[in-house]
Amino acid sequence: MNIDLKLGDCLKTMREMEDNSVDSVVSDPPYGINFMGKKWDYDVPNVEVWEEAMRVLKPGGHILIACGTRTQHRMAVNIEDAGFEIRDIVAWVYGSGFPKSLNIGKSVDKLQGNERDVLPPKQFADGTYQRKTSTAGKYSKHRGQAKNTKGNSPYEGWGTALKPAMELWTLARKPLSEKTIAENVLKHGTGGININGCRVEYVGDTDPRTFGGSWKTDKMAKDIYEGGYEGSDQTVSTQGRFPANLIHDGSDEVVGLFPHGHARGNKNTEIRTSGIYGNIWNEGQEKDGQSYDKGSASRFFYCAKASKSERNAGLDTNNHPTVKPIKLMQYLCRLITPKDGTVLDPYMGSGSTGIACKKENFNFVGIELDEDYFKIAEARIKAHEPDEVQHEFF
Repeated sequence: MNIDLKLGDCLKTMREMEDNSVDSVVSDPPYGINFMGKKWDYDVPNVEVWEEAMRVLKPGGHILIACGTRTQHRMAVNIEDAGFEIRDIVAWVYGSGFPKSLNIGKSVDKLQGNERDVLPPKQFADGTYQRKTSTAGKYSKHRGQAKNTKGNSPYEGWGTALKPAMELWTLARKPLSEKTIAENVLKHGTGGININGCRVEYVGDTDPRTFGGSWKTDKMAKDIYEGGYEGSDQTVSTQGRFPANLIHDGSDEVVGLFPHGHARGNKNTEIRTSGIYGNIWNEGQEKDGQSYDKGSASRFFYCAKASKSERNAGLDTNNHPTVKPIKLMQYLCRLITPKDGTVLDPYMGSGSTGIACKKENFNFVGIELDEDYFKIAEARIKAHEPDEVQHEFF
């Protein structure tokens, strides 16, 4: 395993790399939304960057590139214009996040000189009151009167933005050099994605993707993960479900959005698709000859946002604003990288992709323009060791 970290402009650095020298590209580049006023986030990477990424990528190699919902179309178009084939979009859905939204009613009141009513705050049993802190969306307790105000403008309750709840990863592939995928895989090792190595496993009754311990009573759901149906010669993979183009963070807010019921399927005929992605039935609507898949959130891989301890491993403080969780990056790298392959990240940032590659025993080439972020990535990658448990590759 080789970890190669390069400080500098990714376009210039990639031009020094050999043709067809990496197996995949996994990166979280600038989204072009002027995030927190950062100069590096003035635009999404241009076509020229992705042309260089394609040149160094082996034929049939895949890329997974993150972007926000506002500029996803620009990112995907630039990737496509560079010559990549767009294969899919992987959505990472999460519960945490706060809308950067203007309170229009408050702004109108200020503009017109209107007085805003002072509302009584929420009072706790210990006599303290709820007060908003400087951390968006969080509250602290304090003594005294909190001033929560509300105006009478017809625009009260209107804003300018939705709550952010997902990021999108463009999945694209460099065109094959051979006539078939099989021939391309045999020649270059690239062209496919690692389905079995990224299946969604059944991990037990406490899995946050399930509802109320329903695994204990639902034979079909458990069978789908652990083997075939009792009394039937039909079997399914013991490794779990197919990886999907949706990932969630396992939070109550997100899991609660999935239908809380049963996916109807016939034991004998619905093992293919309907029994897994079928219609949702409510509790108590079970019938003879039918089987039910409780807890539909269990169909998807889940990964929470990076914790404070994960962000700061190897550092005193990590001030990078967009740290991706390591488990998410492991999953994405494993999905599109062959065994012992090399992953390129042209926008390394805080180094989560590099850590993921180290833990998965992939070779890694990381490029970062900002010297401070480069030092953060270097320290974080150094602080982690490869995982002992290895996943399947074919």
